[in-house]
Order: sequence, then structure tokens, then C-alpha cells
Amino acid sequence: MSGADRPWPGPNFVPLRYRGVAVTTVPPDVALDEPSLRAHLMGRQAYRRTRFVVARRDPHVPGPTALVRVERRDPGPLFSEVTAVEMLAGPAECTWVRAPEVDTGIPSALAAVARDRAPGSRAVVVEGRYSHVNFILDAQPLPVVVHEVVPPEPAKLADQARRVVAVSEDLRPVRIIERSEDLAELAARAPTGHYLLPCRGSGGEVPGAAVSYLDEHPPRADWTLLGCTRSLQIHRWFYGDEPPTVDFCPKRRVGRSRPERPTLTKCCLQEEGLDQGDGWVSVPWGSSLAHVREALALLTEREGGPWAAG
Repeated sequence: MSGADRPWPGPNFVPLRYRGVAVTTVPPDVALDEPSLRAHLMGRQAYRRTRFVVARRDPHVPGPTALVRVERRDPGPLFSEVTAVEMLAGPAECTWVRAPEVDTGIPSALAAVARDRAPGSRAVVVEGRYSHVNFILDAQPLPVVVHEVVPPEPAKLADQARRVVAVSEDLRPVRIIERSEDLAELAARAPTGHYLLPCRGSGGEVPGAAVSYLDEHPPRADWTLLGCTRSLQIHRWFYGDEPPTVDFCPKRRVGRSRPERPTLTKCCLQEEGLDQGDGWVSVPWGSSLAHVREALALLTEREGGPWAAG
């Protein structure tokens, strides 16, 4: 039966408390199949938090690994006898990965290990930071496209999204895909000798052309604005007119139709809250990590489909 056909636990299952995952070394005469592991584990004392057991031959050498779920006779006492054993993944579909740089409490981190280091494995058990062990079943991280403009570099919104994903224990597995447009490449669509950028802080330059910055309120010149609606509003306020403009608004790049993949973007016309549409969520320009966390949670809940955690 394929992972997609299994009624439990469903895609992206991650124990949110890895203290519920025990690792045991089984002797050579115990096969790593369900009947043998059931016979080996039934009646043994298990810690009250233990819900899953990773069975291995040698705790020091990567090798055949199996993953089972267990039930105990009584959840109250510190230890209680194992009364049920269910195979979740046998050696043919389970891989042990040692990744000391990975926080195994982060679903997206586990999904990244599964995707990059154990493709094709239904169950990936990760020995990660602090030597903590956790696993993910049927890893299917949601690809989220982040539309950005550079410079500055790194692209701020994409960087913020990666940082949020890297520490979010309750966010479904996500894979951030950056889609950034370079100001110099945008400028090439409207060649001229002088460009006006919104602010010097971005560090933007256009090779072979003069560059001025709107936030410095320079004397009016014959320039083309690399900006957005807010930049045009400011230009109109200072100079009373609108110059030729190359619009770089990341939100406008999403378009009017549903994007191919769930999309996170931003817009400076948003000053506080989030904006959203079919397949996308937008945060304010200069958003905080809290804004980005809220947007990712909204986007993944709406677009990500079912996932299991517990």
C-alpha cells in the first residue's frame, strides 16, 4: 500500500514531541518485520511518553531501520507494558539519516532532509542536533514561492520566510522557492541615462547610468523611476508630476489570476495588515518576522491540504 493510500497517519506526519520517539537496538535473531517486532516488544515496559519505536541493528552504524507505533497498557504510570505494535515502515521504506545540524523538532527541517538525503523513502528518521531523534512520514513539503526584488541582498522577504520556517515547530512542512527580480535587469526594459530609485538604503545601482534616490529629494531631472505606486505618489507630492516608470511591485507580479504555486509577496501600499487572494498572501513592505509568520501560517493552512502532526 502506498503512503497516499494509507488511512493513517497521512502525509507529513511528524511527532511534535520527539520525546515520544524511542530508539531500540534489536538482536540479530529478531527480524525487522511486523510479526517479529511485535513478538519482541509485546509485554516489555515502555516509558509513559513512548508512542513510537525506531528499531535498529547497531546504534553506531547506519543500517536497516524499522519504525513502529506502540500502545501501552496504562498511560498513567511511569512505565507500562506494550500491548500493541503497528508497523509504520519497514527497512525497505525507512532510512536513518544523521544530520547534526538539523533541529528535529522543526517539520520543515525534517522534510528538507527527506527530500535531499533520502528521496524515495516513506519514513525518514533523523538523528539531529543535540542527538535528538525524530522522523517524518510521507514527506510532501508545500512549495511556497516568494516574489521579491533585489537589491538589497539577500532578498529580505525570502530570507525572512526561510528564517521563520527554520524555527517554526507548528507550521506544516514548507519549501521556500525564491523568485527575485533584479533592478538592473528591470531597468534594461526601459533604457535611459538616469534612473530614480526609491531609497539609497537598498543599495541599488544601474551599470552605465546615473542613479538618484527619491528619499533624498534630489533636484528634478530627466529620469525614469524604478519604483511602484507608492513611489509615484511620493514623486507627485515632491515634484507635481509622474515620470516614466518601470513598476517593480512584487505583488503586482503575482498577477490577477491564481499563481501556479502558493505565493508570498509584499506591497508598500499595505501599511499594517495582510492582504490575500486566490493562492497568495501579501505582507507590508518592511514587514516584521511576526507578519511573515502570520502570512505563512495563513497561506499554508489554506493552500497546503491535509497534514498530520502529533
